Amino acid sequence: MKNNRAPFRADHVGSFLRSGPIVLARSQFASGRIDAERLRSIEDVEIELLIKKQEEIGLALATDGEFRREFWHFDFFGMLDGVEVYELDHGIQFQGVQTKPKSIRITGKIGFPKTHPMLGHFKFLKSRTGVVPKMTIPSPNVLHFRLEPGAVSGSAYAERDAIFEDLVKAYQDAVQAFYDAGCRYLQIDDTAWAYLCSEEEMQKAKARGINTARIVDDYARLANGVIANKPADMVVTTHICRGNFRSTWVSSGGYEPVAERLFGDVKFDGFFLEYDSDRAGGFEPLRFFPRGSQIAVLGLITSKSGTLESKDAVRRRIDEATKFVDIGQCALSPQCGFASTEEGNELTVDAQWGKMRMIVELAEEIWGR
Repeated sequence: MKNNRAPFRADHVGSFLRSGPIVLARSQFASGRIDAERLRSIEDVEIELLIKKQEEIGLALATDGEFRREFWHFDFFGMLDGVEVYELDHGIQFQGVQTKPKSIRITGKIGFPKTHPMLGHFKFLKSRTGVVPKMTIPSPNVLHFRLEPGAVSGSAYAERDAIFEDLVKAYQDAVQAFYDAGCRYLQIDDTAWAYLCSEEEMQKAKARGINTARIVDDYARLANGVIANKPADMVVTTHICRGNFRSTWVSSGGYEPVAERLFGDVKFDGFFLEYDSDRAGGFEPLRFFPRGSQIAVLGLITSKSGTLESKDAVRRRIDEATKFVDIGQCALSPQCGFASTEEGNELTVDAQWGKMRMIVELAEEIWGR
């Protein structure tokens, strides 16, 4: 049951704890003590070290750890045409803590520029690794879901949902641009699907002006539109997340409310699924996975604490999952990244790599090298 095509049996979501030199350099840059060129040179060195570490522990893929980002999503969004990151009077509310008070607004027609800086980020990654370079970008669903009331300029769009057509086109252009840059493994990160499984988050979304009665259908169409024209030799996966900031979370609720549409109708090559706590519910929604090549990447290893899981316990969880989806369509990963924002989760670097080593070892034991 070897799998030489992404997503791999041992995989990861993308972000890693920022190294000490990165933390220091970003602080110095923010205070004006170093310039952008010096920051970039430090990032380059630290990303090369991170790539080597991923290769050394036996992973078949490598990311840049999102070391050049402040947020997993706002950085990318703010680099699109017609989208602006701005200071808000509140951050995103997690359990007992808020993120930095930033959000996005639509100031003009949305588009993907040929000069989008993350194309350069990917090219650097690809030029430095001997394994498969994986790029991660946020979902267009998240852009729509995160818009505050009044955040869409009336001179550009009549109302919030009028952005869908341009969002699809912008993301189709992004997929093609990353492909042209050499990317064959792209992951689209998405918190929105998980929030649609939470009654509390759906109420908040309705208060922000989202039409919750049709949002599942809208997001399924949007996702499929994004990947409708992807090249045949490019793997595009999605990661479904319930929130990941400083080891806290946002939403609870199993996948059942969206599972039939998400797994049955949305055509991603793989789904990275959060399954490290009871908040994700049971494995029953995996019954909607169509038999074939789509992979359920089981996020059974938590990135929120440094406690190393028992291999036997993880094996038992995989056995439970395979009552609903074939073992040949499964893989293993952490439930999320280790640092969805630059602050990172509450665990040590050594604990982070201990978890990744165990994932590689378990995948080889279960599926073969």
